[in-house]
Amino acid sequence: MTHPFAFLGNEKETMVKYVKLFALFLLIVFYSFCNAQNKTELPTEVITSHGPNTSVRIIRQDRKGNIWLASNEGSIRYDGKSFTNITGKLSLDRFFSVLEDRKGNFWFRNYGSGVYYYDARLNDEVRQGKSFQHFTTKEGLVNDRVFTIYEDKNGNIWFGTIGGVSRYDARLNDEVGQGNSFRNFTTKEGLSNTDVTTIIEDKTGKFWFGTRGNAFVYDGKTFAIFTHEGKTVTNVWLIMEDKKGNIWLGGNRLWRYDGSAFTQIDQMGAGVIIKDKKGNVLTSIGGPIFHYDEQSLSDKKPHVTVIKTKYEGRRNLPFGMLGANDGSIWIGSDRYSYDGKTLTDFKSKEGQK
Repeated sequence: MTHPFAFLGNEKETMVKYVKLFALFLLIVFYSFCNAQNKTELPTEVITSHGPNTSVRIIRQDRKGNIWLASNEGSIRYDGKSFTNITGKLSLDRFFSVLEDRKGNFWFRNYGSGVYYYDARLNDEVRQGKSFQHFTTKEGLVNDRVFTIYEDKNGNIWFGTIGGVSRYDARLNDEVGQGNSFRNFTTKEGLSNTDVTTIIEDKTGKFWFGTRGNAFVYDGKTFAIFTHEGKTVTNVWLIMEDKKGNIWLGGNRLWRYDGSAFTQIDQMGAGVIIKDKKGNVLTSIGGPIFHYDEQSLSDKKPHVTVIKTKYEGRRNLPFGMLGANDGSIWIGSDRYSYDGKTLTDFKSKEGQK
């Protein structure tokens, strides 16, 4: 016969099991909270038939051919038919940069709020799984006011800020956000000016940093002020390497360095420097576009064609510019065709023919 109080033992075992399960549940919830505390669910996307109505600072084309516009209204993606404001309700701050990394994910930076990471790998098919991850000084970024975002040959992401440079080490982070993998570079590491406005890695593996002070070259160990025959370059906002290996530096002047000679190309300067599909170099300070023919890039005086735009006269107002894969040129949120002499607005009657 069953003991009249046997059920109490069974109930005790059951209660122990429930307590263990509940404790496990709490651990999972706590871990999920800690792991996702700086993640934000994707805000409602805003889709329109037109581009932004305000300033566009950066224009990029991704591996799928989409055009990305970093604007005062957000980071906007154009797929050839419509414009989608990806960050429309994420932040009210102006967006200034967009970078697609080698994994096909995106990094955005806006005014004074750090950077946002957008994991496109999770978003192509699982629409409800979209999320952003926000990086600030709490996560290890050296400063929340970020000027530029750059990916090096090893997949590391560099951030030039008003307080120095942060490098996000991709090798230590298979999953973005797991642990602190920022390495910061400031005056302690040799940057005498920490307002870092632009970063590139050249073909030799050296890094170039433009600042509001001097330009620097970093060999992986030390920072050195860039000098040539006693000359220095200051207040550099853009640095680019052309197809011939020349380094172009833009600021209140436009310079070119070919590894042995340092040449001032013009006195107008450049707020933007890009390469088009053919390897030509295009620069601007916000008014006309200066088109340097790729065959003359190493000449003492490269052949230049001045292209007039509707922004004529509005100097010192840098806008985003892109030489797209189809040969067209984007200026701000406007798209133009270029025949080697003049720009034709796609929105004009001529552009619709």
